[in-house]
Amino acid sequence: MAARLEPTRERGSTLADVVELILDKGLVINADITVSVAGVELLGIKIKAALASFETAARFGLEFPSGVNRETAAWREAETVKEMCPQCGKRVNVYELLNDQCPWCGWESARARQNKLQAMPLPR
Repeated sequence: MAARLEPTRERGSTLADVVELILDKGLVINADITVSVAGVELLGIKIKAALASFETAARFGLEFPSGVNRETAAWREAETVKEMCPQCGKRVNVYELLNDQCPWCGWESARARQNKLQAMPLPR
């Protein structure tokens, strides 16, 4: 007898969770609107809009308007490579996660533990 999988829905989602998801994954709206009378196009509007964090936009190569200052702290933060912490699920700088610990929950990788052991002085 095969096990049956039922879909589940988390009921604890808040507006903050939805906004975080949209900024993390990004949202793109692309629309073409035309107004025609008797088969003759009178008005045409093309709309392209993207809603994403700097990090997501940089990752997918979205173009920014001219005049965007790429020397800001937010831009530098967006360019750092991040991974999800296996314990808390937050996105953390890969170098920090592998060599030190997660700043959110304190999770340590095996490499970080090994580095700490090697840095400890030997007993005399």
